[in-house]
Amino acid sequence: MRRGRVVTILTLVLTDAAMSLLAFYVAYILRVVTQGSKIGPFHDYVILAGIQLVNTLLVFFIYKFYHRRHAALLTDELYRIFGAVSVATLVTVAFIGFVLHDTLEYQRSMLVFAWLATLGTITLGRFAHSRVQRRLQRRGIGAERVLIIGTGEVGRMIFQKIQHTPGLGYRVVGFADIGRGPALQPASGQTSVMSLPVLGTVDELPAIIEAQGIGEVIIGLPEASHQELVGIISLCEREKVSIRVFPDVFQIMASEVTISDLGGLPLLTIRDVALRGWKLTLKRMVDIAGSSLMLLFISPLMMLVAFLVKLDSPGPVFFAQDRMGLDAKPFKVLKFRSMRQDAEANGPGWTTKDDPRRTRVGVLIRKTSIDELPQFINVLMGDMSLVGPRPEQPSYVEQFRQSIPRYMDRHREKAGLTGWAQINGLRGDTSIAERTKYDLWYIENWSLWLDFKIILRTAFNMFTDKTAY
Repeated sequence: MRRGRVVTILTLVLTDAAMSLLAFYVAYILRVVTQGSKIGPFHDYVILAGIQLVNTLLVFFIYKFYHRRHAALLTDELYRIFGAVSVATLVTVAFIGFVLHDTLEYQRSMLVFAWLATLGTITLGRFAHSRVQRRLQRRGIGAERVLIIGTGEVGRMIFQKIQHTPGLGYRVVGFADIGRGPALQPASGQTSVMSLPVLGTVDELPAIIEAQGIGEVIIGLPEASHQELVGIISLCEREKVSIRVFPDVFQIMASEVTISDLGGLPLLTIRDVALRGWKLTLKRMVDIAGSSLMLLFISPLMMLVAFLVKLDSPGPVFFAQDRMGLDAKPFKVLKFRSMRQDAEANGPGWTTKDDPRRTRVGVLIRKTSIDELPQFINVLMGDMSLVGPRPEQPSYVEQFRQSIPRYMDRHREKAGLTGWAQINGLRGDTSIAERTKYDLWYIENWSLWLDFKIILRTAFNMFTDKTAY
């Protein structure tokens, strides 16, 4: 392991340990507040705090909390933290009950307070650690040196994604090619892709990895055969580097395989919809509750925006446009008007950066996504959901269904205010094919926690998303 990774893991362990002990002190203070000084001094609980600390770190290790290479998003860790802290507390109760019941006295309320406090302190500690780690990695400190295998569209897309998210902690040093065709023959001794050098072919991977100090290899060759991929992975494994593979279309579509039967004949189901039965009712209840509360909460802001839109330029406050929803049925999606009244005089078109059709107020509300707030009305009416694939205009749907495999499968669920593709940077003028893959993954892997995670990340990105225009 590299020195930087060791330091990162060590500081994370120390952070968790400090937060665990802090949580026990907070729990002690809470018990003093609720029960007074009769509970005794804090040093009477040091052994209990030590047992809880050891169990917490042990469970975190078993849950692979210290196997990460890069700063994790808080929304990705909340569920895991809740489970791990709960298990650690139960282990502490069991250990004391079965092993130390004759030598150590404790109050159950103390451990309940400690459990609740640990959930808060561990979350805050890991959030602070991730922020510091991301800031350092943005400056190149502790960043992982990465080699991308593949110079085609997928390889370039991976490089652009890394460029746009420096907090991932990656620093791409170059590309390697599978060595096909004349397009990559060096014209003047060095071939480059997007300002980075092509360091060689896959046959030269061991030498490239050693010479460049590569820590991670990302394979972006979805068109490569399984035999070729196995050969590339074998060459990389010799150098003890981490390997990631961008999946091909089939792997994305078959992300979760289930076993069913046909009159006793076993079958594999690879294209299933996760949102069925009672889950549909649950999702609809969340949509109604969420949209109602949001409309109540943001109604003053919506009134202000409506006034500014009307004051800024002639025309209606709202812009209603046909979009395709569940089962490819059209509905009117509502938005605050952000463009001139004659913006679509020559037909609909994609919004571009610095679009001259935008009004002065439109520039601001589009950049902050405030123009989409009226869509909570669509959610309340049942035309849309809080989370789902973003709806497209019928003319575009007809165009995309002819060229993109399984594009119409997006319409097996309601369209959403936000979605898995959007929080991963695929909005606006981005690849429809890639967006479709993300939408299909969401449909086939839906869970209520995934919806909450998408909503939280949307809220965090609302004022920082550079793809909104």
